[in-house]
Amino acid sequence: MAAVTDAEFEAQVLKSDKPVLVDFWAEWCGPCRQVAPILDELNTEHGEKITFLKMNVDENPVTPSSYRVTGIPTINVYQGGEVVKSIVGAKPKAALLKELEGLI
Repeated sequence: MAAVTDAEFEAQVLKSDKPVLVDFWAEWCGPCRQVAPILDELNTEHGEKITFLKMNVDENPVTPSSYRVTGIPTINVYQGGEVVKSIVGAKPKAALLKELEGLI
């Protein structure tokens, strides 16, 4: 999955023509490491319908705070510049697919 920074967020996420899933994570976060391979699989399977990006919250503090990301992993889906779905915590693949139904 490609990374996105605070500086690129508006252009890559908010102005995207298709939905964008952003995984807010950090190096030290165990649950983030658990969910990363699941998101990689979903990216491989559904990457043509939705863009998958990840943002390191330690290196990019501005965007997470502006979207009130207080716990990680937080997965936000943006469409038309707005958050249309927010998933907090590590979830198994089946649960993520259910949450993302209609988007992918």
